[in-house]
Amino acid sequence: MKVLVVDDHTLIRAALHAVLKQLKREAVIFEASSGREAMHIVEEHPDISLILLDINLPDRDGFSVLCELRDRYAKTAVVILSSSDDQDTVRRAFKLGALGFIPKTTEREVMLNAIELVFSGGVYIPLEILEKTACPRHANEPVAPDSLKRLGLTDRQIEVLALLMKGKSNKVIARMLNMAVPTVKNHITVVLKALGVATRIEAVIKVGKMGWEWPPKSGS
Repeated sequence: MKVLVVDDHTLIRAALHAVLKQLKREAVIFEASSGREAMHIVEEHPDISLILLDINLPDRDGFSVLCELRDRYAKTAVVILSSSDDQDTVRRAFKLGALGFIPKTTEREVMLNAIELVFSGGVYIPLEILEKTACPRHANEPVAPDSLKRLGLTDRQIEVLALLMKGKSNKVIARMLNMAVPTVKNHITVVLKALGVATRIEAVIKVGKMGWEWPPKSGS
């Protein structure tokens, strides 16, 4: 497995190198300090599996690097690293095809779990970002599964949505719910349509805004 870490700070690259080696001791890890250097490495090693990409690079906007990677190396997973976690930045990253967003303030254990999730085919959105997207609600007005049922979702589709919110991949959802992958895909299509969104990430953010969580808290 090959991984590329793109950040202009040597200490951050060293820290991420250590995290990656803890997860995948056999991984071959490349490092780049600029967008130009990153693209040069990817051109030489098109079989890179994962790229951890800082969006604040010295020579070009990290989002433009992300766009180029998605256009030219669509099969390579890209996770954004950022010192900013505002909602617009997060939305833009996922809209452009990132499979994860990790604030640089993230604790080591959480970062390990996030990268491992992406390695396994999932999508990582930090809990604190989901919390920021949630609309203020009265404590006695939680969003219950019944609210989602009024959108036309079945209990099974709500279970799929719950696992979707945790970043689980279609294969993992299928295994956990004991169903075929095509069935999971069909459920996700229905969920996206009911929520009025086009992507899994938009669904997660919209449900986060609704204040819904699964399983519901006691008494909700």
